[in-house]
Amino acid sequence: MNLRQRARDVEVVVISGLSGAGRSEAAKALEDLGWFVVDNLPPALIKTMLSLALAPGNDMKRIAVVIDARGGTFFTEAMQQLEKLRRDVCNYRLLFLEASDDALVRRFDATRRRHPLASGDRVVVGIKRERELMRPFREGADLILDTSDLSVRALRSRIGASFEEPEAAEGLRTTVISFGYKFGLPLDADIVLDVRFLPNPHWVPGLREQTGLDQPVRDYVCDQPATAQFLDHIRSLFGLLLDGYQSEGRAYLTVAIGCTGGRHRSVVLADVIAGYIGEHGFGVRVVHRDVERPPVVS
Repeated sequence: MNLRQRARDVEVVVISGLSGAGRSEAAKALEDLGWFVVDNLPPALIKTMLSLALAPGNDMKRIAVVIDARGGTFFTEAMQQLEKLRRDVCNYRLLFLEASDDALVRRFDATRRRHPLASGDRVVVGIKRERELMRPFREGADLILDTSDLSVRALRSRIGASFEEPEAAEGLRTTVISFGYKFGLPLDADIVLDVRFLPNPHWVPGLREQTGLDQPVRDYVCDQPATAQFLDHIRSLFGLLLDGYQSEGRAYLTVAIGCTGGRHRSVVLADVIAGYIGEHGFGVRVVHRDVERPPVVS
Protein backbone atom coordinates (compact mmCIF):
# COMPACT_ATOMS: atom_id res chain seq x y z
CA MET A 1 0.00 0.00 0.00
CA ASN A 2 1.50 3.37 -1.00
CA LEU A 3 1.66 6.47 1.20
CA ARG A 4 -1.22 8.15 -0.62
CA GLN A 5 -3.50 5.19 0.08
CA ARG A 6 -2.38 5.10 3.73
CA ALA A 7 -3.13 8.81 4.07
CA ARG A 8 -6.69 8.08 3.00
CA ASP A 9 -7.06 5.29 5.55
CA VAL A 10 -5.53 6.93 8.63
CA GLU A 11 -7.62 9.20 10.88
CA VAL A 12 -5.89 11.90 12.93
CA VAL A 13 -7.57 13.96 15.67
CA VAL A 14 -5.79 16.79 17.45
CA ILE A 15 -7.23 17.50 20.91
CA SER A 16 -6.71 21.04 22.11
CA GLY A 17 -8.47 23.58 24.29
CA LEU A 18 -8.42 25.24 27.69
CA SER A 19 -6.85 23.79 30.81
CA GLY A 20 -9.57 22.27 32.94
CA ALA A 21 -12.00 21.90 30.03
CA GLY A 22 -11.61 18.13 29.79
CA ARG A 23 -8.73 17.40 27.41
CA SER A 24 -7.52 14.48 29.54
CA GLU A 25 -10.98 12.93 29.73
CA ALA A 26 -11.42 13.35 25.98
CA ALA A 27 -8.07 11.64 25.39
CA LYS A 28 -9.03 8.77 27.72
CA ALA A 29 -12.37 8.40 25.94
CA LEU A 30 -10.63 8.13 22.56
CA GLU A 31 -8.12 5.66 23.99
CA ASP A 32 -11.00 3.50 25.21
CA LEU A 33 -12.42 3.61 21.68
CA GLY A 34 -9.19 2.14 20.33
CA TRP A 35 -7.38 5.30 19.28
CA PHE A 36 -3.60 5.58 19.69
CA VAL A 37 -3.23 8.68 21.91
CA VAL A 38 -0.12 10.85 22.29
CA ASP A 39 -0.31 13.46 25.06
CA ASN A 40 1.52 16.81 24.72
CA LEU A 41 3.58 15.84 21.69
CA PRO A 42 6.18 18.53 20.83
CA PRO A 43 5.21 20.16 17.50
CA ALA A 44 8.55 19.27 15.96
CA LEU A 45 7.69 15.58 16.35
CA ILE A 46 4.26 15.75 14.69
CA LYS A 47 5.80 15.16 11.25
CA THR A 48 7.85 12.24 12.60
CA MET A 49 4.77 10.70 14.21
CA LEU A 50 2.82 10.96 10.95
CA SER A 51 5.68 9.41 8.98
CA LEU A 52 5.74 6.46 11.37
CA ALA A 53 1.96 6.10 11.19
CA LEU A 54 2.02 6.04 7.39
CA ALA A 55 4.97 3.68 7.14
CA PRO A 56 4.31 0.36 5.34
CA GLY A 57 3.32 -2.41 7.72
CA ASN A 58 2.11 -0.05 10.44
CA ASP A 59 -1.43 -0.87 11.53
CA MET A 60 -2.14 2.42 13.37
CA LYS A 61 -5.28 3.80 11.74
CA ARG A 62 -6.70 6.14 14.38
CA ILE A 63 -4.32 8.59 16.06
CA ALA A 64 -5.09 11.34 18.57
CA VAL A 65 -2.59 14.03 19.58
CA VAL A 66 -3.05 16.34 22.59
CA ILE A 67 -1.68 19.89 22.26
CA ASP A 68 -2.15 22.31 25.16
CA ALA A 69 -0.82 25.42 26.88
CA ARG A 70 2.23 23.52 28.09
CA GLY A 71 3.50 23.94 24.52
CA GLY A 72 4.22 27.58 25.32
CA THR A 73 6.39 29.24 22.69
CA PHE A 74 5.97 26.28 20.35
CA PHE A 75 2.44 27.36 19.37
CA THR A 76 3.46 29.02 16.11
CA GLU A 77 5.31 25.89 15.06
CA ALA A 78 2.34 23.80 16.20
CA MET A 79 -0.06 25.73 13.95
CA GLN A 80 2.27 25.23 10.98
CA GLN A 81 2.49 21.50 11.64
CA LEU A 82 -1.29 21.23 11.99
CA GLU A 83 -1.77 22.92 8.61
CA LYS A 84 0.55 20.34 7.10
CA LEU A 85 -1.47 17.58 8.77
CA ARG A 86 -4.67 18.96 7.27
CA ARG A 87 -3.08 18.82 3.81
CA ASP A 88 -1.45 15.42 4.20
CA VAL A 89 -4.22 13.41 5.91
CA CYS A 90 -7.66 13.02 4.39
CA ASN A 91 -9.41 12.27 7.70
CA TYR A 92 -8.10 15.02 9.96
CA ARG A 93 -10.04 16.90 12.66
CA LEU A 94 -9.13 19.46 15.30
CA LEU A 95 -11.19 19.14 18.49
CA PHE A 96 -11.27 22.17 20.80
CA LEU A 97 -12.59 21.92 24.36
CA GLU A 98 -13.67 25.01 26.26
CA ALA A 99 -15.77 26.02 29.26
CA SER A 100 -16.99 29.19 30.96
CA ASP A 101 -14.66 31.08 33.32
CA ASP A 102 -16.89 30.18 36.28
CA ALA A 103 -16.79 26.48 35.45
CA LEU A 104 -13.00 26.49 35.00
CA VAL A 105 -12.41 28.39 38.26
CA ARG A 106 -14.61 25.91 40.15
CA ARG A 107 -12.68 22.98 38.68
CA PHE A 108 -9.30 24.43 39.60
CA ASP A 109 -10.56 25.20 43.11
CA ALA A 110 -11.87 21.65 43.48
CA THR A 111 -8.61 20.02 42.38
CA ARG A 112 -6.35 22.66 44.01
CA ARG A 113 -4.23 22.69 40.87
CA ARG A 114 -2.40 25.77 39.70
CA HIS A 115 -3.31 27.12 36.27
CA PRO A 116 -0.30 26.68 33.93
CA LEU A 117 -0.45 30.33 32.82
CA ALA A 118 -1.40 31.94 36.12
CA SER A 119 2.05 31.95 37.75
CA GLY A 120 1.48 33.96 40.91
CA ASP A 121 -1.75 35.52 39.67
CA ARG A 122 -5.33 34.44 40.21
CA VAL A 123 -6.70 31.51 38.23
CA VAL A 124 -9.02 33.79 36.27
CA VAL A 125 -5.98 35.74 34.99
CA GLY A 126 -4.40 32.54 33.69
CA ILE A 127 -7.68 31.57 32.01
CA LYS A 128 -7.81 34.91 30.21
CA ARG A 129 -4.23 34.53 28.99
CA GLU A 130 -4.88 31.01 27.79
CA ARG A 131 -8.04 31.97 25.89
CA GLU A 132 -6.03 34.50 23.90
CA LEU A 133 -3.13 32.11 23.38
CA MET A 134 -5.42 29.31 22.20
CA ARG A 135 -7.61 31.52 20.01
CA PRO A 136 -5.98 30.35 16.71
CA PHE A 137 -6.70 26.74 17.65
CA ARG A 138 -10.34 27.53 18.40
CA GLU A 139 -10.73 29.43 15.13
CA GLY A 140 -9.32 26.47 13.19
CA ALA A 141 -11.30 23.81 15.04
CA ASP A 142 -13.55 21.35 13.21
CA LEU A 143 -15.42 20.54 16.42
CA ILE A 144 -15.86 22.78 19.50
CA LEU A 145 -17.26 21.27 22.70
CA ASP A 146 -18.35 23.49 25.58
CA THR A 147 -18.00 21.32 28.69
CA SER A 148 -19.26 23.91 31.20
CA ASP A 149 -22.34 21.86 32.09
CA LEU A 150 -21.15 18.43 30.99
CA SER A 151 -20.42 15.63 33.42
CA VAL A 152 -17.52 13.29 32.65
CA ARG A 153 -20.07 10.74 31.51
CA ALA A 154 -21.77 13.23 29.19
CA LEU A 155 -18.42 14.33 27.75
CA ARG A 156 -17.47 10.74 27.03
CA SER A 157 -20.84 10.28 25.35
CA ARG A 158 -20.21 13.28 23.11
CA ILE A 159 -16.74 12.01 22.23
CA GLY A 160 -18.14 8.58 21.46
CA ALA A 161 -20.86 10.04 19.26
CA SER A 162 -18.33 12.07 17.29
CA PHE A 163 -15.41 9.66 17.05
CA GLU A 164 -16.57 6.09 17.60
CA GLU A 165 -16.40 4.11 14.40
CA PRO A 166 -20.01 3.72 13.23
CA GLU A 167 -21.48 0.31 12.58
CA ALA A 168 -23.48 1.56 9.61
CA ALA A 169 -22.24 1.94 6.08
CA GLU A 170 -19.18 4.04 5.36
CA GLY A 171 -19.56 7.60 4.18
CA LEU A 172 -20.99 10.67 5.86
CA ARG A 173 -20.93 10.28 9.65
CA THR A 174 -23.75 12.11 11.37
CA THR A 175 -24.34 13.06 15.00
CA VAL A 176 -27.85 14.10 16.05
CA ILE A 177 -28.00 16.11 19.30
CA SER A 178 -31.12 16.99 21.26
CA PHE A 179 -30.72 20.12 23.37
CA GLY A 180 -32.58 22.79 25.32
CA TYR A 181 -32.46 26.42 24.22
CA LYS A 182 -32.46 27.36 27.91
CA PHE A 183 -28.90 26.01 28.06
CA GLY A 184 -27.54 27.32 24.78
CA LEU A 185 -27.00 25.95 21.28
CA PRO A 186 -24.40 23.22 20.67
CA LEU A 187 -21.38 25.05 19.29
CA ASP A 188 -20.53 22.30 16.83
CA ALA A 189 -23.96 22.14 15.14
CA ASP A 190 -24.00 22.32 11.33
CA ILE A 191 -27.81 22.25 11.12
CA VAL A 192 -30.18 23.46 13.87
CA LEU A 193 -33.88 22.58 13.90
CA ASP A 194 -36.19 24.38 16.36
CA VAL A 195 -39.16 22.26 17.47
CA ARG A 196 -40.57 24.62 20.10
CA PHE A 197 -43.60 25.19 17.84
CA LEU A 198 -44.93 21.78 18.84
CA PRO A 199 -47.22 21.30 21.88
CA ASN A 200 -45.08 20.90 24.99
CA PRO A 201 -45.49 17.74 27.13
CA HIS A 202 -44.19 19.81 30.04
CA TRP A 203 -47.73 21.13 30.52
CA VAL A 204 -49.47 17.74 30.27
CA PRO A 205 -50.34 16.08 33.61
CA GLY A 206 -48.22 13.00 34.14
CA LEU A 207 -45.66 13.83 31.42
CA ARG A 208 -43.65 16.67 32.97
CA GLU A 209 -41.45 14.39 35.09
CA GLN A 210 -40.94 11.95 32.21
CA THR A 211 -38.66 12.52 29.22
CA GLY A 212 -38.65 11.86 25.50
CA LEU A 213 -37.10 8.49 26.28
CA ASP A 214 -40.39 7.36 27.86
CA GLN A 215 -43.09 5.93 25.61
CA PRO A 216 -45.99 8.13 26.84
CA VAL A 217 -44.03 11.26 25.90
CA ARG A 218 -43.00 9.78 22.57
CA ASP A 219 -46.62 8.91 21.79
CA TYR A 220 -47.81 12.40 22.75
CA VAL A 221 -45.24 14.17 20.54
CA CYS A 222 -45.59 11.85 17.56
CA ASP A 223 -49.41 11.94 17.63
CA GLN A 224 -49.52 15.71 17.06
CA PRO A 225 -50.68 16.64 13.52
CA ALA A 226 -47.96 19.30 13.34
CA THR A 227 -45.33 16.66 14.09
CA ALA A 228 -46.42 14.56 11.12
CA GLN A 229 -46.28 17.57 8.80
CA PHE A 230 -42.87 18.58 10.15
CA LEU A 231 -41.42 15.10 9.69
CA ASP A 232 -42.73 14.85 6.12
CA HIS A 233 -40.74 17.97 5.26
CA ILE A 234 -37.70 16.76 7.21
CA ARG A 235 -37.69 13.44 5.38
CA SER A 236 -37.61 15.20 2.02
CA LEU A 237 -35.03 17.73 3.21
CA PHE A 238 -32.59 15.16 4.51
CA GLY A 239 -33.01 13.02 1.43
CA LEU A 240 -31.53 15.96 -0.47
CA LEU A 241 -28.99 17.18 2.10
CA LEU A 242 -27.31 13.90 3.01
CA ASP A 243 -26.49 12.91 -0.54
CA GLY A 244 -25.42 16.46 -1.30
CA TYR A 245 -23.06 16.71 1.66
CA GLN A 246 -21.47 13.38 0.83
CA SER A 247 -21.03 14.21 -2.86
CA GLU A 248 -19.25 17.40 -1.78
CA GLY A 249 -16.78 15.33 0.23
CA ARG A 250 -18.16 16.15 3.67
CA ALA A 251 -17.14 13.46 6.16
CA TYR A 252 -18.96 14.64 9.31
CA LEU A 253 -22.29 16.34 9.99
CA THR A 254 -23.85 17.46 13.28
CA VAL A 255 -27.61 18.04 13.43
CA ALA A 256 -29.03 19.74 16.54
CA ILE A 257 -32.71 19.47 17.49
CA GLY A 258 -33.81 22.00 20.10
CA CYS A 259 -36.80 22.55 22.35
CA THR A 260 -37.14 24.61 25.53
CA GLY A 261 -35.53 22.35 28.11
CA GLY A 262 -34.11 19.57 25.96
CA ARG A 263 -36.06 16.84 27.77
CA HIS A 264 -39.21 16.12 25.72
CA ARG A 265 -39.85 17.21 22.13
CA SER A 266 -36.23 17.45 20.98
CA VAL A 267 -35.38 14.04 22.45
CA VAL A 268 -38.23 12.31 20.63
CA LEU A 269 -37.53 13.99 17.29
CA ALA A 270 -33.77 13.51 17.51
CA ASP A 271 -34.35 9.75 17.70
CA VAL A 272 -36.86 9.83 14.83
CA ILE A 273 -34.63 11.93 12.58
CA ALA A 274 -31.61 9.75 13.39
CA GLY A 275 -33.73 6.84 12.17
CA TYR A 276 -34.31 8.62 8.85
CA ILE A 277 -30.58 9.19 8.47
CA GLY A 278 -29.82 5.56 9.21
CA GLU A 279 -32.36 4.47 6.61
CA HIS A 280 -30.27 6.36 4.03
CA GLY A 281 -27.31 4.13 4.89
CA PHE A 282 -25.25 6.69 6.79
CA GLY A 283 -23.55 6.15 10.13
CA VAL A 284 -25.45 8.05 12.83
CA ARG A 285 -25.08 8.58 16.57
CA VAL A 286 -27.57 10.25 18.93
CA VAL A 287 -26.67 12.41 21.95
CA HIS A 288 -29.34 13.73 24.32
CA ARG A 289 -27.41 16.61 25.87
CA ASP A 290 -29.91 17.94 28.38
CA VAL A 291 -32.28 15.06 29.00
CA GLU A 292 -31.00 14.49 32.54
CA ARG A 293 -31.53 18.10 33.63
CA PRO A 294 -34.49 18.88 35.93
CA PRO A 295 -37.69 20.22 34.28
CA VAL A 296 -37.69 23.94 33.44
CA VAL A 297 -40.61 26.30 32.93
CA SER A 298 -41.43 26.80 29.24
